[in-house]
Amino acid sequence: MAIGWLAPCAVCGRQSRGFLYCHLLRRDRFPDYSFCSRTCLERGMASAKENNGVIDKTAREMQALKDARRPFAEALTELGLMDAFFNRTASEVDRLIEAVVTGYIESMQSQTEESRAGVPFDDPIPF
Repeated sequence: MAIGWLAPCAVCGRQSRGFLYCHLLRRDRFPDYSFCSRTCLERGMASAKENNGVIDKTAREMQALKDARRPFAEALTELGLMDAFFNRTASEVDRLIEAVVTGYIESMQSQTEESRAGVPFDDPIPF
């Protein structure tokens, strides 16, 4: 996830200019979005409010969520937890999948930042 001015505008894709938004100011649950203008910020905020903190999923993101449902259900069945999730809607299951994936990615990114300690290319040369 790009941060601040490095991220493109979440609405139009142009370079962001310091307009930032996080739904309900809950950075632990929702992504941060950057915008190029107040107009894009207002459109993005409205979209996030309508879509539970998410600004228009791409077609690939929607397909990835659908594809992840089956392995998620298989894991729940193997662990004996399927009864608790059997009557959940697809959007509720998708929310769980997104939470897990987001948490995993953010942890990996923070671990990378901590382990590198500002030194680029500190991995051993593989050959």
